[in-house]
Amino acid sequence: MKTTLSLTTAMVLLASAASAAETDVTVGLQLEPPHLDPTSAAAGAIDQVVYSNVFEGLTRFGPDGAVNAGLAESWDISDDGKTYTFKLRSGVKFHDGTDLDATDVVFSLDRARAEDSTNAQKALFDGIESAEAVDPTTVKVTLKAPQGNFLFNMAWGDAVIVAPESIENIKTNPVGTGAFTFADWKQGDSITIARNPDYWGEAPALDEATFKFISDPTAAFGAMMAGDVDAFYGYPAPENLAQFEADPRFNVLSGSTEGETILAMNNKLEPFDDVRVRKAVSMAIDRQAIIDGAMFGYGTPIGTHFAPHNSDYVDLTANTPFDPSAAKALLAEAGYPDGFETTLKLPPPSYARRGGEIIAAQLREIGIETEISNLEWAQWLEQVFRGYDFGLTIVSHTEPMDIGIYARPEYYFQYDNPDMQALIKNLDVENDPGVRASILQKAQETISNDFVNGYLFQLALTSVVDAKLNGIWENAPTQAVDLTGVSWSE
Repeated sequence: MKTTLSLTTAMVLLASAASAAETDVTVGLQLEPPHLDPTSAAAGAIDQVVYSNVFEGLTRFGPDGAVNAGLAESWDISDDGKTYTFKLRSGVKFHDGTDLDATDVVFSLDRARAEDSTNAQKALFDGIESAEAVDPTTVKVTLKAPQGNFLFNMAWGDAVIVAPESIENIKTNPVGTGAFTFADWKQGDSITIARNPDYWGEAPALDEATFKFISDPTAAFGAMMAGDVDAFYGYPAPENLAQFEADPRFNVLSGSTEGETILAMNNKLEPFDDVRVRKAVSMAIDRQAIIDGAMFGYGTPIGTHFAPHNSDYVDLTANTPFDPSAAKALLAEAGYPDGFETTLKLPPPSYARRGGEIIAAQLREIGIETEISNLEWAQWLEQVFRGYDFGLTIVSHTEPMDIGIYARPEYYFQYDNPDMQALIKNLDVENDPGVRASILQKAQETISNDFVNGYLFQLALTSVVDAKLNGIWENAPTQAVDLTGVSWSE
């Protein structure tokens, strides 16, 4: 009789364990966030944990980068493009049980654009003239001028809606409206979130999710192989991916990020102030060799500063084919038949350090000698980004839809083209999707034809996922691990 009871008990325990495995998930991440308020820090690690899971905005990014309805179920735009009237969803509650209403939206927007705001993307809100609660479910936002990307801006993690009463402890006890509530933070180890039973939208399939922070690539490999984590988002060691691909227990997701990786050129520094020199540099680069050598084959070649997964992307890689002979001829035409010397300043990421060595060798083939300096981020920001003290550098621009930087002559690569500035000015005030698409395509062509920088590849997002786990985003239109659509196969 004791044996029978023991077997029965064991079967129940096994069934419970199987059930838990189907409703819980552990996701590995390399970086732990400094705190959990996405509206007061630039760290992408914050959004990875809380975006869409804990906090929501008026609009939200989908896995394809599209801007979808969020806490606002609909909106009207005035004929002059300056007034947005948002209709909020009814019945939405914050995790502390209080109701979301229009005053919370006004508070959030006013807080983000206040003079003492610490919002890392405060510029997103600079165009707001006023925000007004018309009634409990209606918010009217008036802009200083038409702003065609306003709905896009409101989808950023920096624009999520927060409650006034939660601000005091928001960094350690975030209170949002999302499908999951904050449950626990073991500093230096993990953060756990749990299903929100009062969520306004479709309930997530997961009861609980744990984000496990593992900075060491070797430890990340061990955790995946041992089953200590069910997925590792942004797996940090691409050299291991072939092994995971050969193992039927895992799926390797190879998607795209918003990270345009470029060989930036100082457009005001001789000889890079000559378009022929910039074109020569671009044509001396073998993009695929850099992707293979620095990224183990992961990455998408690009010919302009735009994400390939965006519907408005134009493939302009053919504009700068790998052609060292033509590059040498361009240098000679520009007055540098024997080449020249310049600096190549590299920040810490492996794409820059590994890629820099490869590019230096490629440029040497056309007579350009580079003095390589390996810099820490603080040094790179001081010398390159703020000091303009460089000839060449390699960096990945991870902000979404950031082609507008080419309309800023003071930006670190110092490109000054009035035609490009006019394009971006028109884009800023245009609401029509078709017209916006046309402007964006023209902007891509403009900077490609001016050979402003050497466009290398779109930084890949490589994640390793249990073969039975579904719904982890393959691409990263924003820095988020959105678990609202994640589930286990039976």
